[in-house]
Amino acid sequence: MSEPILIWGAGAIGGTLGAYWARAGVPVLLVDVVPGHVEACRAQGLAISGPVEDFRQVVPAVTPQELDGRYRRIVLAVKAGATEAALAALKPHLAEDGFVLSAQNGLNELAIARAVGERRTLGCFVNFGADWLGDGEILYGNRGAVVVGEIDGSVSERAAEMHRLLSLFEPDSILTDNIWGYLWGKLAYGAMLFATALTDDSMSANFADPQRLPVWLALGREVGAVASKRGITSLGFGEFDPMVFAPGAPEGPQVATIAWLADYTSRTAKTHSGIWRDLAVRKRRTEVDPQIGIIATLGREAGVATPALETLVSLIHDIEEGRRPMAFETLKVLIDRCKSVSTAA
Repeated sequence: MSEPILIWGAGAIGGTLGAYWARAGVPVLLVDVVPGHVEACRAQGLAISGPVEDFRQVVPAVTPQELDGRYRRIVLAVKAGATEAALAALKPHLAEDGFVLSAQNGLNELAIARAVGERRTLGCFVNFGADWLGDGEILYGNRGAVVVGEIDGSVSERAAEMHRLLSLFEPDSILTDNIWGYLWGKLAYGAMLFATALTDDSMSANFADPQRLPVWLALGREVGAVASKRGITSLGFGEFDPMVFAPGAPEGPQVATIAWLADYTSRTAKTHSGIWRDLAVRKRRTEVDPQIGIIATLGREAGVATPALETLVSLIHDIEEGRRPMAFETLKVLIDRCKSVSTAA
């Protein structure tokens, strides 16, 4: 354990993991493109706050320009849209017998495998709630599922090693032989979170509103249809079972699942999604294309129509470009689209 784990991206996910590992005595080196955040982490320490725990931990950190050496274990924790650029920068620092673990949202393992090879790619599913608030400050809003596994479905020693390390952060971490099932399972939930960001309402308020129910059902069913065509058995978290949205499944359990999401999202200090924070607070582009747009692309390849997902991507882009406001009137466009699709079906 003398060689540090390199964490590329010290924001909500990477910073939280790094702080917990460093506190547990695991050698860690954070890499981040924000100089002020890097200096805060290595000088006065990275502050983790929220209902789970409050502590401050000094963590070694550098900018990409300051980094040298090669590392066997690299945790990639950047926003999905920054994956390609991050891979290009980190690839020279990846040991020949090393691997990149994707602690991100979406299907970034596909991009990582293209860049460094499948044998040097390790899959990971994370669903804890956290937000980067500023230099040296992260809100850890709620515990959540953490799963690790090989993308070829095998159970290896390196996956078992990372499972042991992740268990230092989340004691209920899971070692799986179906990491794609977890990743696709979260895509259904993730698509819904993007839709909640079309307004300023909280995640819970969105899921609790009966008027908005057609959106959650349509998005869940479209993701379920694409996953089914790709032969994926989706896996969930808590009481969120993405298989209730599989083709031909009855509506009753789907509605019950949305009710559970309304309750689940009401119990966290993180009231709004990271997507909402990107749009409303940080005023920057979201991960909608690599996270949600890719589902529509894979759907077209498999012959599955995804009108709700495509409309959602378009509306997020409209907000990013200032063509539409973050308001119910924008969400109403998606509601009407989902209703028309449901009526046609």
